[in-house]
Amino acid sequence: MDESSSLVMSYIALYGFKVLAAIAIFVIGKWLAGFASSFVLKMMTKAKVDETLGKFLSKALYMILLAFVVMSALSQLGVNTTSFLAMFGAAGLAIGLAFKDTFANIGAGVLLIFFRPFKLGDFVTIAGETGTVEEISLFTTNLGTLSNKFILIPNNNIVGGNITNYSKKATRRVDLVFGIGYDDDLKLAKKTLEAIGADDERVLAEPAPFVGVGELGDSSVNFTVRFWVNTPDYWAVYFDTIEKVKLTFDEKGISIPYPQVDVHTKK
Repeated sequence: MDESSSLVMSYIALYGFKVLAAIAIFVIGKWLAGFASSFVLKMMTKAKVDETLGKFLSKALYMILLAFVVMSALSQLGVNTTSFLAMFGAAGLAIGLAFKDTFANIGAGVLLIFFRPFKLGDFVTIAGETGTVEEISLFTTNLGTLSNKFILIPNNNIVGGNITNYSKKATRRVDLVFGIGYDDDLKLAKKTLEAIGADDERVLAEPAPFVGVGELGDSSVNFTVRFWVNTPDYWAVYFDTIEKVKLTFDEKGISIPYPQVDVHTKK
């Protein structure tokens, strides 16, 4: 064997070992990354962490570990990974600037899933829209409105504003105002409103219903009516009470006056 052949064989022996070692690092590292990702997902599932958040975190862990594995394999081959890291850093900065709104929505989605200000099926007002939560993803939250409209809201718009969850509490208070004429029997009207609340089985005894004169208006004496109900009964009690008050007031001769102005002329 001449000198050139010996040199070739030495290079093959040297770099062949490095290539095999790099391949072994990549294959074993990739398997370990997948195993760690699956293990974390199983642990979060057992801990009853939200499924969407669990999948996102396990996937993110897998990508981070895989990046380290690739860097280790390249380093074994003798590649200067410092330049790669600088390149990836610059690329990451450019991607971050280009997709900052997308990443903001992802971050907001993680916060919504983790802190759970609302869940699927809740009736909410978010980002100025009101409806039932139908889906929560990492990027958007979908609402179905009472008129059966579909509304898709970016998560970042939700986190940056107020969130009203009407379904969070077991009970809600129905607030209504009813006006009667100044010439009507105030005590009779009050007893009538109290009886309407007492006769409705959906109105809770505790906290106790409240009926009281809330305002002496320009054209009417206004009663404030507050009934506590179970949250699913809110709208049914709201509309039924308004209808019942009108019918009962008509039966008892209690007026609900129109806005009016008394004009006095002086000769």
